[in-house]
Amino acid sequence: MFSKYKKPTVTKNATAPATATKGNAAPVAPPKVDDTHKTMMRSMPSRPAEVAAHDKEKRRKERLGEIKLELHKALLDNLNLAALDTATEQELRTEINAIANETLEDMGIVLSRDERQTLSQDLFFEVTGLGPLETLLKDDTINDILVNGPQQIFVERNGKLELTDITFKDERHLLRIIDKIVSAVGRRVDESNPYVDARLADGSRFNAMVPPIAVDGSLVSIRKFKKDKLGIDELVKFGAFTEEMAAYLQAAVSTRLNIIVSGGTGSGKTTTLNALSGFIDDSERILTIEDTAELQLQQTHVGRMESRPPNVEGKGAVSQRDCLKNALRMRPDRIIVGETRGEEVIDMLQAMNTGHDGSMTTIHANSARDGVSRLENMIAMAGIEMPIKAMRSQIASAVNLIVQASRLQDGSRRMTSITEITGMEGDVISMQEIFRYQRVGLTPDNKIIGHFTATGVRSHFSERFKLWGYDLPPAIFEPMVAE
Repeated sequence: MFSKYKKPTVTKNATAPATATKGNAAPVAPPKVDDTHKTMMRSMPSRPAEVAAHDKEKRRKERLGEIKLELHKALLDNLNLAALDTATEQELRTEINAIANETLEDMGIVLSRDERQTLSQDLFFEVTGLGPLETLLKDDTINDILVNGPQQIFVERNGKLELTDITFKDERHLLRIIDKIVSAVGRRVDESNPYVDARLADGSRFNAMVPPIAVDGSLVSIRKFKKDKLGIDELVKFGAFTEEMAAYLQAAVSTRLNIIVSGGTGSGKTTTLNALSGFIDDSERILTIEDTAELQLQQTHVGRMESRPPNVEGKGAVSQRDCLKNALRMRPDRIIVGETRGEEVIDMLQAMNTGHDGSMTTIHANSARDGVSRLENMIAMAGIEMPIKAMRSQIASAVNLIVQASRLQDGSRRMTSITEITGMEGDVISMQEIFRYQRVGLTPDNKIIGHFTATGVRSHFSERFKLWGYDLPPAIFEPMVAE
């Protein structure tokens, strides 16, 4: 009955699934607030994560979930999986529809046209993609996908978290999708190795942690890969920083200052690093080193390296530090480390100090001063015995500029500070802030009001800029006058 994708012999023993019906727990009334305190408290907005589904809709989804599970089993029994690699999408969809329709007839189940289309699409994603996650991965408005167990999937849109109505069937279903992802890139995750970093086929960053470390079900986070790289012009248009700041950063990158992009998780560090790399001349040789390859450099001469975890036997690990040491022997003009978080900081600073100027990296820190402290801590964690003054002198001579990226409380991302490191004053690293984002208030709908402004301090590297042909006008460094 079926085509070449049908297995030669099939034994079917399909039975209609039992529909489970679960009642909702009775809602709990919120505690009352004393009237005497009402004037001191703002009314809190309802959490977008709370989705009240009707019992009928919930039962319908549970029923479709049971049917989909049976149909998926039938597909595994009937499809010739070895022939799928050569099948076109239309051929595969036709074959899945045929097997699903026959199985539904055998089970004696009648579905509406919309329900059949939904099941067909879900089954196609189960066979060829990542199951329930596939729809979210195709949604360009989503930045992050966060899975807290099989029944709770959040997404981030415009800096805000939302709970979706998409779920996995159970923990085994979720673990099967996780294993499908990590096995595709030669990695593994199980009880002995309960966490993993990987990269999806489209370049999205994937992290998972499974039981017993994840108590209430496997935890998954996916940072989606942006197909359209945001350049400086787009970031200026979106209000991440101003044209004056962009002109300054262009001069800093073009004159080969060593730059660190600092910020918290999800603040836009990698996006900023990608945008800054656009100012690098196309004739330069660039080597990138990352734990999970995310950078999207547009230059012609780019060598990309990615670290590797140990294998099942605990051998074969290649760290960022190993890649960085080897990169120094590969005649780079610039070295870009996706994120410095450990002992590789020593080699990064050495590279910045020994002729590989113009190098860039990112670190996790809340401010420029905290970023310097983080560098000191990473050097100490690397087990290097070094006097504090010598350590700070090394940092001061290696790093020229710290760009601070932040995600604000309304979900917007801003370049909140650009700070230069000018040298040492005694035992202290001297720094001067050139630009900052000045917050002035909050709108009734919790949107931050603020503006970018220069601090009035002239750049320590003005002469260097001028010698390289970037004579920035003095007006760039003049502070904004409040109206």
